[in-house]
Amino acid sequence: MSQTVVSPLKPSALYTSCAKTELDFKTTKTLKPLDGVIGQARAVEAIRFAIGMRHEGYNLFAFGPEGTGKSSTVMRFLHTQAETQAVPDDWCYVNNFEDPQKPRALALAAGKACPLRDDMARLVDELKGALPAAFEGEEYAQRKEALETELKTRHENAFVKLQERADASGIALVRTPMGLGLAPVEKGEVLTPQAFEALPAKEQKKRQEALAQLQIQLEGILAQIPKWEKDHRDKVRALNRDVTKRAVGHLIEALEQQWQDTANVLTYLEEVREDVIEHAADFLPSTDGPEMQVGLTAHHRPGSTGNSFRRYQVNVLVDNAGCCAANPGPSGAPVVEDDHPTQPNLVGRVEHLSQMGTLVTDFNLIKAGSLHRANGGYLVVDARRVLMQPNAWETLKRALRAGRVNIESPAESLGWASTVSLEPEPIPLNVKVVMLGEPMLYYLLSMHDPDFKELFKVAADFANSMDRDASSVMDLARLMAAQVNTEGLRHLDRGGVARVIEQAARLSEDAEKLTTHMGSIVDLVREADYWAGVENKKVIAARHVQEAIDAKIYRSDRYRELLQEEIRRGTYVIETKGKKVGQINGLSVLQLDSFSFGRPSRITVNVSIGKGELVDIERQVELGGPLHSKGVMILESFLNARFGQDGPMALSARIVFEQSYGGIEGDSASSTELYALLSAIANIPLKQSIAVTGSVDQTGRVQAIGGVNDKIEGFFDVCTQRGLTGEHGVIIPAANVKHLMLRHDVVDAVKAGLFSIWAVHTIDEGIEILTGLKAGEQGANGHYPLGSVNYEVARTLRQFAAKVRAFGEGRAQPPAPAQINLKVTPGEDH
Repeated sequence: MSQTVVSPLKPSALYTSCAKTELDFKTTKTLKPLDGVIGQARAVEAIRFAIGMRHEGYNLFAFGPEGTGKSSTVMRFLHTQAETQAVPDDWCYVNNFEDPQKPRALALAAGKACPLRDDMARLVDELKGALPAAFEGEEYAQRKEALETELKTRHENAFVKLQERADASGIALVRTPMGLGLAPVEKGEVLTPQAFEALPAKEQKKRQEALAQLQIQLEGILAQIPKWEKDHRDKVRALNRDVTKRAVGHLIEALEQQWQDTANVLTYLEEVREDVIEHAADFLPSTDGPEMQVGLTAHHRPGSTGNSFRRYQVNVLVDNAGCCAANPGPSGAPVVEDDHPTQPNLVGRVEHLSQMGTLVTDFNLIKAGSLHRANGGYLVVDARRVLMQPNAWETLKRALRAGRVNIESPAESLGWASTVSLEPEPIPLNVKVVMLGEPMLYYLLSMHDPDFKELFKVAADFANSMDRDASSVMDLARLMAAQVNTEGLRHLDRGGVARVIEQAARLSEDAEKLTTHMGSIVDLVREADYWAGVENKKVIAARHVQEAIDAKIYRSDRYRELLQEEIRRGTYVIETKGKKVGQINGLSVLQLDSFSFGRPSRITVNVSIGKGELVDIERQVELGGPLHSKGVMILESFLNARFGQDGPMALSARIVFEQSYGGIEGDSASSTELYALLSAIANIPLKQSIAVTGSVDQTGRVQAIGGVNDKIEGFFDVCTQRGLTGEHGVIIPAANVKHLMLRHDVVDAVKAGLFSIWAVHTIDEGIEILTGLKAGEQGANGHYPLGSVNYEVARTLRQFAAKVRAFGEGRAQPPAPAQINLKVTPGEDH
């Protein structure tokens, strides 16, 4: 038995400490706080570019892992840029007096919308006093009385003349239930029919002729009366308009003088003037009789909210100057973050009121959306939230393509039946949209939505790690100083900063990198501050940072402790001493929310003579993933390439992840499976005190895997609870050495010679550690050295092939070259 070629890693390779010489300060109190983001130069440049491009379509999609500072970085740059830009116009909706169903949009200089609203409110109040006063004044009463007298005089003159003619002819003008009539009289008394028949015939004839002529005259007068009354009403209406016009005129003219530089407001005020004149009755007391309201029209529109004065109000949709108490804002362009981007929240909505069981609305119930508020500036939305809201994504794209905000209800946009509502005039849109999301969302939208790349031409890719060098270390320390100052925390001493930096490397899963997940670093500093407070210390030291790390793990690792307990009690079988043929300890990582830990898995292999059928049972029953199936096929390829050149591979192998009942995915256990397979074929036992992780290629080269720290620590914990003997250890790919940032107890055990970690480049290096035998190199004659692992594997395979040939003597066709028959029980990612 020969010595292994690969030596265990030195303790210095297992953990890259942050030397105190790298930190030229005593505490973060002496550092200049860093106000900004670190490790995101590429993303920052993309943000600057997107902000600077004023052309259409150069909206920004910022993507990266959660906690890398996407939102804070974007908002910081947007606010800085927005402060240098002009404040955009205010927007308001006013009544369209010609078509109230289509309210008009008015653009006003920033800060002018609220004054216009207030001016119109004062105008209505003044009109409520001025118009009644004008109609109650002496001048109006005199002029109206003159008109009434004129009408009365016309009536009286006509009937007086008729009465005179009738009197001269012995005819009286009498009033009957049917109206006015004529009747013969004698001595002031109306003649009865009998009395009239008693008159001489000549007198009767004379009276009848007079009656006929007077009747014609009476009918003529009666026919003229409606014309006279219409003429009277026209004159009263003209009088009312004249009085109203004079009462309104000076009030409107004062406003026109005030708004003389705003053409659209002047046009609106002229429309208000005409509407007030037309509906002056709305301003008069309701107790006025009909004689006061002759010629005055009251306003009423079906579906309106009922208050006629609301039509003169100004609905301030967007106030960019912050003059409205409900919408204070800074100078510059607006920066709006919509955390609930539904369709109505994006483009606005028209609200309704219920009156007498009927939904009614008017332009005052139009509400702004985030696109309105961000118009002329920047809108920030979360991509996932937009995509999850019905029709919100399509509505946002439609607004960006059209360059205007069109308020529409979800029902209308989907073509469903809807309550009759308003059709507000669309508002021109000039906005830069920034979407925040995950990388997967960005790439899915790029592939499946042809509009996406036309509307979001700039991508800001936030990295999840940065190089660990002197510059980044000091930047991270200054960032901690900024957090301490901002949140009022205790300052960190040099040791505390060093421990945070080391944890940043651990979180990045790379000793040569630091995580850019600033959310985790910020939380760690806050929690370390808590533990420093528990000890009543004035500064945060390294032990406080470690306490924060340990406490967080303790809060999350109940499931890990349960699993360790099951291993300790023998329920979950893991062997950590002795040697066994075809059995090996593999390693996997379990992820529970943000907490991950390593777990050993017992892998066993049985081999026999076979007829070359390759069966991946996990794949066939849809429990094995494609990556695991790829790993299995690589094992077959490796064996065929190394041992199947001179004869058929008459082998059937069954590989099992024992006591694993979930799905299997990933190829990080393929080297482990190969070691067990070689052991089973060669009948050479493997050390059970050593666990293995790593994938393998077709040539036998061991490749890097993820979660190497968790995997090592998971097996270390199992060995520790059983007692470390110096025989325990883990084999990892050599490519993973730079990722090692192991717990201090693991490093201490290695220093004490109680635990070992080997880094291998090839399967041959690993099999020598596991067996204590040489792997053996193939000689020029094609054979392996006697007693080597490869020699025993080749010898067994030749024996299998010979038995197949012996069994098949006398057959017309020899059996087909056998392949590996793999049977994999349900397992998990390894």
